Amino acid sequence: MKHHIKTAQIDRYARYLRQEERSQGTIDKYLRDIRIFSAWLEDRDVTKETVAQWKEYLVEQKYAPVTVNSMLSSVNGFLRFVGWEECRVKFLRIQRRTFRDRSRDLNRDEYQRLLDTAEAKGQKRLALLMETICATGIRVSEVRYITVEAARKGRTDISLKGKIRTILIPGRLARKLEKYAGKQKIASGEIFLTRSGKSLSRRQIWTEMKALCRAAGIEASKVFPHNLRHLFATTFYRSCRDIVKLADVLGHSSINTTRIYLIAPEDEHIRQLDRLGLVS
Repeated sequence: MKHHIKTAQIDRYARYLRQEERSQGTIDKYLRDIRIFSAWLEDRDVTKETVAQWKEYLVEQKYAPVTVNSMLSSVNGFLRFVGWEECRVKFLRIQRRTFRDRSRDLNRDEYQRLLDTAEAKGQKRLALLMETICATGIRVSEVRYITVEAARKGRTDISLKGKIRTILIPGRLARKLEKYAGKQKIASGEIFLTRSGKSLSRRQIWTEMKALCRAAGIEASKVFPHNLRHLFATTFYRSCRDIVKLADVLGHSSINTTRIYLIAPEDEHIRQLDRLGLVS
């Protein structure tokens, strides 16, 4: 039996993902990957062989292995939904990283420089948004849960993928959020809004942060929302040295996920080896 991807199938899958309470960012990402695969196929059938060829094509195009697997995950999920299980393929095998690339790390000084630059440019919303992500460890998809009510209570409950977790908002940050909301005449609901009163999109947040890089004198490769969450994780862990507590705060169900945030850079390992004193 021949398989061809149709627009109606993608639309049904989108409705299914919404029913499963997937975040809009996740849904958009899945659908984008499926459409990329469909366009690459042109008039060819969907078979295990063509999906495997697409995987090889992504590797040849120099996509990072983790990106290849992410795109395969999107397509495999769709194939399962439409009942084409026999067409699904295995992921690339990726060896667990031993060292972290320090060149992509955002340090405290650079973070402060971003905040100072945003303030100097009059981008108060962006400065406060970055502070909020970095001081709470929330994901960019969770920004919409930062409301006037949450700032007043100093906490907010986030419901994603069928799980509920509580985000605590530090007192100083809560006061800044309330003050900002007051100046913007936001009496209730989300604090970070566009001029037209809509929620900030993931893309808009990303774009505004990237545009700030040059003025702040920081490499663009270091500046993206998730790196603020990463800075929060490393700072929190250095403060308490409790990976279980960090996993709870970040909303991870597995400690192995949390460990990824704590992988040390290569030069740190080298200094540790030198301190062993095992070379005469």
